[in-house]
Amino acid sequence: MPDISDILNKLQNYEVKIKELSESILANIVMIGEIPAPTFGECNRVRFLIERFAENRMLNCSTDERGNALGIIPGERGDKNILIVAHTDSIFDNKIDHTIGVQPQYMTGPGIGDNALGVAALASLPAIIEHLDLKLNSNIILIGSSQSLGRGDIEGLRFFLENTDIPISAGLCVEGVRLGRLSYSSIGMIRCELRCEVPDQYDWTRFGAVGSIVTINEVINRILEIPLPKRPKCNIAFGSIEGGKSFNAIASNSILRFEIRSESGEMVSNVFRQISNIASEVSSHTGEEINLNVLARRHPGGIEFSHPLASSARQIISHMNIKPRISPSTSELAAFIAKNIPALTIGISTGDNMNELDESIEIAPIYTGLAQLVALIETIDRGYSNELR
Repeated sequence: MPDISDILNKLQNYEVKIKELSESILANIVMIGEIPAPTFGECNRVRFLIERFAENRMLNCSTDERGNALGIIPGERGDKNILIVAHTDSIFDNKIDHTIGVQPQYMTGPGIGDNALGVAALASLPAIIEHLDLKLNSNIILIGSSQSLGRGDIEGLRFFLENTDIPISAGLCVEGVRLGRLSYSSIGMIRCELRCEVPDQYDWTRFGAVGSIVTINEVINRILEIPLPKRPKCNIAFGSIEGGKSFNAIASNSILRFEIRSESGEMVSNVFRQISNIASEVSSHTGEEINLNVLARRHPGGIEFSHPLASSARQIISHMNIKPRISPSTSELAAFIAKNIPALTIGISTGDNMNELDESIEIAPIYTGLAQLVALIETIDRGYSNELR
């Protein structure tokens, strides 16, 4: 385990100094949060982030072919490159009122925790590093990644890592919530969309003709009958279901969205095959068209619990009197894992009502979360482990 005691001893001072920038940090959160950024429609938020990067005199402030916002804080030596990423997109479309409410203890608004706060951390980081007078040897590459959620399938970060010539030493994925979150591995996952459609020439007089909603319900019931092992852990998360238009009209189209997750990639594939067979069987019985589409896939992997990057993160979080919440991730971390780059996902503050219109974050923990981020950057920069390339 690396000796990072000198960094730990500076954490309280980091937090105090960062709080001196509270006005600009909170302003960044509000301005970013009030820019709608649905997946594939993040361009205005990305443009704002690039402007912030340029105002802080970062190098190479630009976008790439996938709409990622890019900027570089040059290091004293520039012998290593640390990549800090926060996804710019949100689950809320531009028809939603994105006004951010600010109270003495908390801030409220759609997507403020996921992930306006994370993006604001990127926007504020150059000023924080300068205010702390922190001298880093490594180049710090900041990316506001696009096309991350849902159908986006973390395409923005994938594109950057697949096409960059810059060797990345380590990565940090920044999420708005939850402070204490620590992810350094990814579980296996398949994200699916199952569509049930009644053909135009459907025979409504046939036995069992009940419409797409009831058919989707039959599929769900059959899925719930699939035996799932306790080890390796496996679950099926039903995310959303939609269909129909009115009380008195039988639904002709319905959609079910869900994820299969497991510590075992083989188990994920096995459960997916069973669900595919269920869809085919139900379709043959009802005469309705059922299509099962894969929107995203993740493979298990990541660094070990004992890896110096993971152990350093646990020390930093624990030193701040926060209990580490260790859990696997299926987000941007998976893109780093696919490229064999050691990386972590962390949270900046605490919050409530995630993914609801009244999503909220607490203000006071933000400065703790940002101090944690700076300490992790400094830990990586010092190269405590030969495992960091």
